[in-house]
Amino acid sequence: MKKKKNIYITEPDIKRLRELIKVAREYGDGKDEFYFKELESELNRGKVVKSNSVPENVITMNSRILLTDLDDREEMVCNLVFPDEADPDRNKISILAPIGIALLGYKVGDIIELKVPAGLRRLEVKKILYQPESSKK
Repeated sequence: MKKKKNIYITEPDIKRLRELIKVAREYGDGKDEFYFKELESELNRGKVVKSNSVPENVITMNSRILLTDLDDREEMVCNLVFPDEADPDRNKISILAPIGIALLGYKVGDIIELKVPAGLRRLEVKKILYQPESSKK
């Protein structure tokens, strides 16, 4: 899905995301199991950091991000949110969507590669417009 490199995840995010997976598996119908496994893989390899020490250039939950598609140079702004807040029409991307899983923990300048039906999509993280943790510093 994306190149494996070091990613950062805040303590509150990892706790809430692990709980989300647990509850969704317990009460869900199993159709999202692939995404749960992908997210778990990201959580397992991420470096867990305290909220007040996460670098300002790292994507955390509820971050607002400016991305550039490296193939067509089109820019898009999106928010990484929990599933209950997802709204594709308002560019609120669920952490359980493939792009959401790919975004978590990456930083400005990173290139994310996603497999899509049309092939491979390459997105560059251009700027973090808002990160909850840095707004509290």
